[in-house]
Amino acid sequence: MATIEILLVEHIHNLGSEGDVVKVRPGYARNYLLPQKKAVPLNLANKKRLDALKVARAARETDELQKSQEIAAKIKETKIAVAVKTGAGGKLFGSVTASHILEKLSEKGFIFDKKHFKSFSPIKELGISKVALTLHNDVETEVEVEVVSENPIEDSA
Repeated sequence: MATIEILLVEHIHNLGSEGDVVKVRPGYARNYLLPQKKAVPLNLANKKRLDALKVARAARETDELQKSQEIAAKIKETKIAVAVKTGAGGKLFGSVTASHILEKLSEKGFIFDKKHFKSFSPIKELGISKVALTLHNDVETEVEVEVVSENPIEDSA
């Protein structure tokens, strides 16, 4: 398999960040990365751009880390309640999934994906649970989720 080396000009998910020299297939470089100006061919002239790109990368990563820390502080104070249908004795019908939690967080103004959940397993009982979120490689936080019953709980006798 033939590969060529290119210099990335911006961050590309699952490939690298600006300033990285990566090996890719020629067709990917020729048909996507180079025309979109997401990368440049690796030659002597472009190697000089490397330092400027690394400075831009450091600034972007610092900014992302700072924003993630601010969001983590806000989320730590946030409490969400999820109402579910229950049967006799407070037994849940189904469970509270990541989608339910994402929906409640979006109502509060936080937009996340399922990839932000760290080792999440569905909540299958009433009460308060803490759910871990990973916002950045170095930033993790927890959100408090209270699972409540939509209907009055009847004792199973």
